[in-house]
Amino acid sequence: MQATATLPEQPASEQLLRRLEWTVIRRLDGLLQGDYRTLFRGAGVDLADLREYQFHDDVRHIDWNVTARLQQPYVRQYVEDRDLTAWFLLDLSGSVDFGSGDVTKLAVSSGFVATLARIVTRHGNRVGAVLFGQQVDHVLRPAASRLHVLNLLQRMRQPRRPAAKGAAAAETRLADLLIAGDGVIKRRSLVFVVSDFISAPGWQAALGRLARRHEVVAVRLFDPLEMALPDVGLVTVQDAETGEQLFIDASDPGFRERYAAMAEQQGAQLITDLSASGVDILELATDDDLLDALLRFADMRRLRARRQTARRFPAHLQRAKAAA
Repeated sequence: MQATATLPEQPASEQLLRRLEWTVIRRLDGLLQGDYRTLFRGAGVDLADLREYQFHDDVRHIDWNVTARLQQPYVRQYVEDRDLTAWFLLDLSGSVDFGSGDVTKLAVSSGFVATLARIVTRHGNRVGAVLFGQQVDHVLRPAASRLHVLNLLQRMRQPRRPAAKGAAAAETRLADLLIAGDGVIKRRSLVFVVSDFISAPGWQAALGRLARRHEVVAVRLFDPLEMALPDVGLVTVQDAETGEQLFIDASDPGFRERYAAMAEQQGAQLITDLSASGVDILELATDDDLLDALLRFADMRRLRARRQTARRFPAHLQRAKAAA
């Protein structure tokens, strides 16, 4: 009887990347049709044009001679280089490992990071990452290879460091991640802050400082269950980060209505805070289609290139428009 050799099982990160390369990345390359420069722009040195200063423009690009002559602030626009470093500031706290269906926010984050990182590295540019649980777990220095992207995905799947012995679990301090990223990233870069933004207050100032030095995209992860409760009767819910438990009656229409109103208010305040920080905003739901989401991202970059303004491209509004 002839023995047959069995191939070793591929790691989960390799399987994920292979699947995305066939289902998303190849299709995305075809749909973008060479719009790489619009999507990912490096720091240029050749002067291309002048335009009026707009809110959130980098003050270092103000042309003071033209400003003095015209009595109105003008900024220089440069021809962008293709040389680019992209950084991912990754919130991997307990609340990210949640999903009401088959897909968690962590899985959405992994898919987004894998796709964007592979697109960047396929064009010869580099990606780096700062991984954060309750503290900074690892800093992955920029590199430009497929193996590097696999290493990043593998580290995203590793268990996070537990809290210090004897210390009570605490809510995420997103400001710590943003401050760490600001200290690590020296050269002007494209920075993706990938988080559900369920955090202790005080991160807004750190995000604003980061956006003044870099081009920042806030990628907000969320699950539909976080926006509206279903009628499931009496249930016990637990905070994924602190472990605190609460017994609720989800069959009460008044309670569900108050919950939805509070979630909507918090979501609106989050968008206001992100916009005030001067970042672009991309929202990714656990029931979202990754290819559609990345095409929204491409549209956002094109619009920003034309208008030089930061705008929100929410998932639910884009789906509503498509359905109409």
